[in-house]
Amino acid sequence: MKTKEKVEFPGLPLAVYREVAAHLRQVEGVEVELIPQSSPQFDYNQSQIAGLWISVSPDSGSMSQQRVEQILAYYRDRYII
Repeated sequence: MKTKEKVEFPGLPLAVYREVAAHLRQVEGVEVELIPQSSPQFDYNQSQIAGLWISVSPDSGSMSQQRVEQILAYYRDRYII
């Protein structure tokens, strides 16, 4: 069974969410889905994306999970204040 985790970076622009997703998809056994923003009100200070669903296959091993955590840590350090 795959583990599925929701990851949110408040205020992160759409382009960066897409970059994170593309980066994560390069890891073996990882699937990523962009979660659209559900707010009915448009706000320039909000991202167009609410978050990411990240699924890691148990067959991929702990190296894949560790790599996912490294990638997420990189983007948190760069873009989250």
